[in-house]
Amino acid sequence: MLSNPQTLKRRILSGLLFLGLSILGSAALATSLDELVVEALDNNPDLAAMKARWAENSYKAPQVGSLKDPVLSFTLSNYPSDDFSSDTFPMTGNEVKLAQAFPFPGKLENRAALANEQAKWFEAAYYDAHYQVARKVKDAWYRLYFNQMAIGVVERNMQLVDDIVRLTEVRYETGSGLQQDVLKAQVKKSKLLDQLISLQQQKPVIEAELNRLLNRPAGTFEAPVKMALPKTEIGLDEFERVGLQERPLNAAYQALIKRYRYQKKLAELDDYPDVTLWGSWRFRDDNLPDEGTDFVSAGISFNLPVYREKRRAAVAEANAALRMAEYQSKGFRNSVSESIHKAYARMQETFQQSELYSKGIIPQTSQSFQAALGSYQVGKVAFVSLLEALIATFKAEMDYYRVSSEYLKTLAWLEAESTLPLTGRPVVIDKDKHAGDKEEH
Repeated sequence: MLSNPQTLKRRILSGLLFLGLSILGSAALATSLDELVVEALDNNPDLAAMKARWAENSYKAPQVGSLKDPVLSFTLSNYPSDDFSSDTFPMTGNEVKLAQAFPFPGKLENRAALANEQAKWFEAAYYDAHYQVARKVKDAWYRLYFNQMAIGVVERNMQLVDDIVRLTEVRYETGSGLQQDVLKAQVKKSKLLDQLISLQQQKPVIEAELNRLLNRPAGTFEAPVKMALPKTEIGLDEFERVGLQERPLNAAYQALIKRYRYQKKLAELDDYPDVTLWGSWRFRDDNLPDEGTDFVSAGISFNLPVYREKRRAAVAEANAALRMAEYQSKGFRNSVSESIHKAYARMQETFQQSELYSKGIIPQTSQSFQAALGSYQVGKVAFVSLLEALIATFKAEMDYYRVSSEYLKTLAWLEAESTLPLTGRPVVIDKDKHAGDKEEH
C-alpha cells in the first residue's frame, strides 16, 4: 500500500493529464480504413451477387430481340395405306417445308429495349450498392473506434479509482477519513468493471460484422488510437443537389419507368398480328404418269388477335406498373432529400458537441476534479464531492468519444446519400459486368 498522499496525487493528476491529451490530440484518418473499404468492394459476396445479376440481365436483350428460329419439317405425304407405294397416286411425295415467323414491326425492338432497361436497373442498383457497402464498413469501423476508446477510458478510470482508494485508505488509517468512503470507491470500481465487461463483449460482434462485409474468415481488428474529425465546407443545398443527380438509384428508377413504358407499347402492339411465311418442295416419284414433276408451295399465316379483353388487361397492367414506377421514383427522391437533411443536421450537431466537449467540458471537468482532489486531501470537501467530480470527468470523456464517432458515422451516411467523398478515398466502382464470365471461360 502506498502511504505517501503526495505520490498518489501526482499519479492521479498524471493519469488525468494523459486522458486530456488523448482527447485533444488529433491525427489523420487511418489509411487502413480506405484499404478495408477497397477490400469490401472487391470481395463482398452481396455485391458480387448483384454484379452477376446485372450480367445475367444484360444477356436478355439479344435473346428477346431476335427472330425465332426457322422451322424445317419433312413430310411423307399421301402414301396409300395398303402398299405404301410412291408411284401409284399423283399426290404422293416427300415434302420439305421451311417456315419463319415474323412479329409485327416494332415488337422485337420494344422487347429488346425493355430488356435493356431492365438490365440498366440492375446495373444502377449494383453501382449504388457500392456506396452502401462502403458506408456499412465505415459505420462498423467507427463503432469499433468508439468501443476501443471507451475501453481505454474505463480502464484508465479504474486505475484512477484504485489510486483514490489507496488515498482514502491512507486517510482512514490516519483517522482523517471514513471507511464508507473506501466502500463507495470500491463500488464505483465495480460499476466501471461492469461497463468494461459489456464493452469487451461488443468488440467481437463488431468484428464479426466487418468480417462478413469483407468476406473474411474470423479475425480481429484494431481501430486507430486517435482519429481526427474532418470538417466539410459543403453546404446542405450542394449535398441535396448532388445526391438527387448522382445517386445511381435515381438512374435505376428512370430505367424502371422506361421499362414499363416499353411494356405498355408492347401490350398495345399485341393488337396487331404476327406473320409466318412458309415454302415447301414436294419430291415426287419419276415413275408416275407425269414423270413425277415436283410440286412447289408457298403460303402465309397470321394469328387473329380477336380476344380483346386479355389485351386490354395487359395494357391496364402496364399503365398501373408505369404509375407505380413513377411514384417509386418520386418517393426515392423524397427519401434521399429527407435523409440528406437528417444527416446534415446530425453532422452539425455532433461536430459542435465534439468541439464543446474537447474544448470546454472536458477541460472544465478535469480542473474541477483536480480542485476536488486537492481540497479532499486537506479535508475541505467530502469524499462524495471528489467522487462526483471523477464521475463527471469520466462521463465527459465517454460522451466525447460517443458524439465524435457519431459524427464520423454521419459523414459516412452523407457520403452514401450524396456520393460525395468526405472521408478517405472516393468509392471506385467496377463497371466490367462480364469480368466473372471472362474468368469462367
